[in-house]
Amino acid sequence: MRRILPLVAFATTLALAGCGMANPVTVPGTPAPKPSATVGQVQPAGAPFDVTTGLAAPWSILRISADDTLISQRDDGRILSVAADRSPAEVGVVPGVAFGGEGGLLGLAYLSADGDAWVYAYFTAADDNRIVRMPYDDGELGEPEVVLTGIAKAGNHNGGRIAFGPDGMLYATVGDAAVPDLSQDPASLNGKILRMTPEGDVPDDNPTEGSLVYSLGHRNPQGIAWDADGQLWAAEFGQNTWDEFNRIDPGANYGWPVVEGQTGDPRFVDPVLQWATSDASPSGLAYVDGTFFLAALRGERVWAIYVGDDGSAGATPWFVGEFGRIRDVAAGPDGSLWFLTNNTDGRGDPRDGDDRLMQVRLVPLEEG
Repeated sequence: MRRILPLVAFATTLALAGCGMANPVTVPGTPAPKPSATVGQVQPAGAPFDVTTGLAAPWSILRISADDTLISQRDDGRILSVAADRSPAEVGVVPGVAFGGEGGLLGLAYLSADGDAWVYAYFTAADDNRIVRMPYDDGELGEPEVVLTGIAKAGNHNGGRIAFGPDGMLYATVGDAAVPDLSQDPASLNGKILRMTPEGDVPDDNPTEGSLVYSLGHRNPQGIAWDADGQLWAAEFGQNTWDEFNRIDPGANYGWPVVEGQTGDPRFVDPVLQWATSDASPSGLAYVDGTFFLAALRGERVWAIYVGDDGSAGATPWFVGEFGRIRDVAAGPDGSLWFLTNNTDGRGDPRDGDDRLMQVRLVPLEEG
């Protein structure tokens, strides 16, 4: 483990490398275009059904295998094993979780390497946000090992999503901890997307030598996913006007708090898509069969996002208001989509059985 502060001298040329993107913005609530040059995209079909119910403030879906799925619970620090044929079962409690506001046990990730299996967790502790990893063997978690500490915490804007990329590196979304200026400060880990080795060290090919920062200028990103070409994308909470769907390039600057949404400012990279905050408040992001799926909390829907070969994109809302707040999405079994409701987190309106992990069938877009 290393506690590493990014270097103050950040590569300005890299930060500007992706500016000037002129992708059209979908008007919230309108159907997406069907990009003629892109095939294999999908959309939901039929009625979603429960995989499991009775979850308490769930935050992250971690699919390890066809028979092994874990769910993190924000407030009590528990990690549960879930399956359709049984009640959720606890596999462990992450020590040191200090729930408060939007903080607690947040994102999960999994790594199997050199004969060892690890579950990674991003969580709010007494003094900071941090990442740990725990051995995972035969359905049980071992003692945690620190990967990264010293991320500033707050009652909100903690970020918290983690995932391993196709390059084998661990990525983490970090919020600005309610101090917007941290997002533009290269010496802060906050308001960034971080990239690190599985042990928490700085990769040799990060944008700035000695720095974990992969991109900066973020407010509260909570979703990351890679497309079929290995390109990273992220979803981000806006303030009062625009939520964002961004193509993430190494060293790029996404503008917060100087700008919000698509402004055309040449200093920053514009989002590929933006939504009114009432239509999204985005959290988890998944890529399934050529299609991005985005969980929307305040928007109480799942967005299907279609990116064309020319880089333009459109989005279609699904299940608007049917299941309340949606926290996370993931590829389900047999080509389906899983999504996680989040009505017991203090901001939703819990219904009988909440919270729940749900499944819906996916079909080719042209069949819709």
